[in-house]
Amino acid sequence: MLWGAIGHNQVLGPVIFQGLGPGPGNGVTAQRYMDQVLHPHVLPFFQAHGNWVFQHDNARPHTARATQDLLHRSGIQVMPWPALSPDMNPIEQFWDLLQTQLNRVVPRPTTVADLDRAVRQAWTNIPRQASITLVRSMHRRCQAVIDANGGHTRY
Repeated sequence: MLWGAIGHNQVLGPVIFQGLGPGPGNGVTAQRYMDQVLHPHVLPFFQAHGNWVFQHDNARPHTARATQDLLHRSGIQVMPWPALSPDMNPIEQFWDLLQTQLNRVVPRPTTVADLDRAVRQAWTNIPRQASITLVRSMHRRCQAVIDANGGHTRY
Protein backbone atom coordinates (compact mmCIF):
# COMPACT_ATOMS: atom_id res chain seq x y z
CA MET A 1 0.00 0.00 0.00
CA LEU A 2 1.35 3.39 -1.02
CA TRP A 3 0.57 6.97 -0.15
CA GLY A 4 1.73 10.01 -2.03
CA ALA A 5 0.71 13.58 -2.66
CA ILE A 6 1.23 16.06 -5.43
CA GLY A 7 0.84 19.80 -5.63
CA HIS A 8 1.93 22.48 -8.02
CA ASN A 9 5.63 21.59 -8.39
CA GLN A 10 5.46 19.62 -5.13
CA VAL A 11 5.60 15.88 -4.53
CA LEU A 12 5.38 14.20 -1.13
CA GLY A 13 6.16 10.55 -0.64
CA PRO A 14 6.10 7.82 -1.39
CA VAL A 15 5.07 6.34 1.92
CA ILE A 16 5.17 2.57 1.71
CA PHE A 17 3.07 0.92 4.38
CA GLN A 18 4.73 -2.22 5.71
CA GLY A 19 3.23 -5.15 7.58
CA LEU A 20 -0.30 -4.91 6.21
CA GLY A 21 -2.32 -8.05 5.78
CA PRO A 22 -5.77 -9.60 5.87
CA GLY A 23 -8.01 -9.33 8.87
CA PRO A 24 -9.41 -6.55 11.03
CA GLY A 25 -6.92 -3.86 12.01
CA ASN A 26 -4.24 -5.06 9.57
CA GLY A 27 -4.92 -2.45 6.90
CA VAL A 28 -4.21 1.26 6.87
CA THR A 29 -5.95 2.43 10.03
CA ALA A 30 -6.48 6.03 11.07
CA GLN A 31 -3.62 5.64 13.56
CA ARG A 32 -1.25 4.32 10.89
CA TYR A 33 -2.33 7.12 8.54
CA MET A 34 -1.63 9.73 11.20
CA ASP A 35 1.65 8.13 12.33
CA GLN A 36 3.11 7.34 8.91
CA VAL A 37 1.62 10.07 6.69
CA LEU A 38 0.16 13.06 8.48
CA HIS A 39 2.71 13.60 11.26
CA PRO A 40 5.92 13.03 9.25
CA HIS A 41 4.83 14.42 5.86
CA VAL A 42 1.62 16.44 5.70
CA LEU A 43 1.89 18.51 8.88
CA PRO A 44 5.49 19.63 8.25
CA PHE A 45 4.66 20.48 4.64
CA PHE A 46 1.70 22.64 5.62
CA GLN A 47 3.69 24.31 8.41
CA ALA A 48 6.42 25.21 5.91
CA HIS A 49 4.21 26.20 2.99
CA GLY A 50 1.16 27.79 4.56
CA ASN A 51 -2.09 28.32 2.74
CA TRP A 52 -2.73 25.14 0.74
CA VAL A 53 -5.83 22.94 0.67
CA PHE A 54 -5.40 19.25 1.44
CA GLN A 55 -7.38 16.80 -0.65
CA HIS A 56 -8.01 13.21 0.26
CA ASP A 57 -10.98 10.95 -0.37
CA ASN A 58 -13.50 9.32 1.95
CA ALA A 59 -11.35 6.32 2.87
CA ARG A 60 -11.97 5.38 6.49
CA PRO A 61 -8.55 6.49 7.75
CA HIS A 62 -9.21 9.91 6.18
CA THR A 63 -12.68 10.35 7.62
CA ALA A 64 -11.94 9.02 11.11
CA ARG A 65 -12.68 11.50 13.87
CA ALA A 66 -9.07 11.35 15.11
CA THR A 67 -7.78 12.22 11.63
CA GLN A 68 -10.25 15.05 11.17
CA ASP A 69 -9.48 16.41 14.64
CA LEU A 70 -5.72 16.35 13.98
CA LEU A 71 -6.08 18.21 10.68
CA HIS A 72 -8.46 20.75 12.24
CA ARG A 73 -6.19 21.35 15.25
CA SER A 74 -3.27 21.79 12.86
CA GLY A 75 -5.13 24.43 10.88
CA ILE A 76 -5.11 22.43 7.66
CA GLN A 77 -7.98 23.21 5.34
CA VAL A 78 -9.36 20.00 3.83
CA MET A 79 -11.28 19.97 0.56
CA PRO A 80 -14.75 18.51 1.11
CA TRP A 81 -15.20 15.19 -0.65
CA PRO A 82 -18.87 14.35 -1.25
CA ALA A 83 -19.94 10.73 -0.98
CA LEU A 84 -20.30 8.93 -4.32
CA SER A 85 -18.47 11.72 -6.14
CA PRO A 86 -16.35 11.03 -9.20
CA ASP A 87 -12.68 10.60 -8.33
CA MET A 88 -11.16 13.60 -10.06
CA ASN A 89 -8.02 13.72 -7.95
CA PRO A 90 -5.04 14.14 -10.29
CA ILE A 91 -3.00 11.78 -8.08
CA GLU A 92 -4.82 8.96 -9.90
CA GLN A 93 -2.95 9.81 -13.11
CA PHE A 94 0.26 10.14 -11.09
CA TRP A 95 -0.24 6.52 -9.94
CA ASP A 96 -0.51 5.56 -13.63
CA LEU A 97 2.83 7.29 -14.28
CA LEU A 98 4.34 5.35 -11.37
CA GLN A 99 3.01 2.08 -12.78
CA THR A 100 4.54 2.91 -16.16
CA GLN A 101 7.90 3.45 -14.48
CA LEU A 102 7.59 0.19 -12.52
CA ASN A 103 6.71 -1.75 -15.67
CA ARG A 104 10.15 -0.79 -17.03
CA VAL A 105 12.03 -2.35 -14.11
CA VAL A 106 14.18 -5.29 -15.24
CA PRO A 107 14.69 -7.68 -13.60
CA ARG A 108 11.33 -7.64 -11.83
CA PRO A 109 11.57 -7.24 -8.04
CA THR A 110 11.38 -10.59 -6.26
CA THR A 111 11.63 -9.48 -2.63
CA VAL A 112 9.89 -6.83 -0.57
CA ALA A 113 13.18 -4.95 -0.28
CA ASP A 114 13.65 -5.03 -4.07
CA LEU A 115 10.11 -3.80 -4.60
CA ASP A 116 10.61 -1.01 -2.04
CA ARG A 117 13.75 0.16 -3.89
CA ALA A 118 12.02 -0.09 -7.28
CA VAL A 119 9.02 1.94 -6.12
CA ARG A 120 11.21 4.66 -4.60
CA GLN A 121 13.37 4.86 -7.75
CA ALA A 122 10.33 4.90 -10.04
CA TRP A 123 8.81 7.68 -7.91
CA THR A 124 11.91 9.84 -8.33
CA ASN A 125 11.98 9.14 -12.09
CA ILE A 126 8.62 10.85 -12.65
CA PRO A 127 9.41 14.36 -13.94
CA ARG A 128 8.34 17.25 -11.67
CA GLN A 129 6.55 18.74 -14.67
CA ALA A 130 4.06 15.88 -14.38
CA SER A 131 2.69 17.17 -11.06
CA ILE A 132 2.45 20.71 -12.45
CA THR A 133 0.55 19.51 -15.52
CA LEU A 134 -1.80 17.35 -13.46
CA VAL A 135 -2.58 20.09 -10.93
CA ARG A 136 -3.15 22.62 -13.71
CA SER A 137 -5.71 20.22 -15.21
CA MET A 138 -8.07 20.64 -12.23
CA HIS A 139 -10.12 23.38 -13.91
CA ARG A 140 -10.67 21.15 -16.95
CA ARG A 141 -11.50 18.18 -14.71
CA CYS A 142 -14.12 20.12 -12.78
CA GLN A 143 -15.60 21.55 -15.98
CA ALA A 144 -15.80 18.04 -17.45
CA VAL A 145 -17.81 16.85 -14.43
CA ILE A 146 -20.15 19.84 -14.76
CA ASP A 147 -20.56 19.24 -18.49
CA ALA A 148 -21.29 15.54 -17.84
CA ASN A 149 -23.81 16.39 -15.08
CA GLY A 150 -21.68 14.40 -12.63
CA GLY A 151 -21.36 11.46 -15.00
CA HIS A 152 -18.34 9.77 -16.57
CA THR A 153 -15.52 11.92 -17.92
CA ARG A 154 -12.25 11.10 -19.67
CA TYR A 155 -10.45 11.76 -16.40
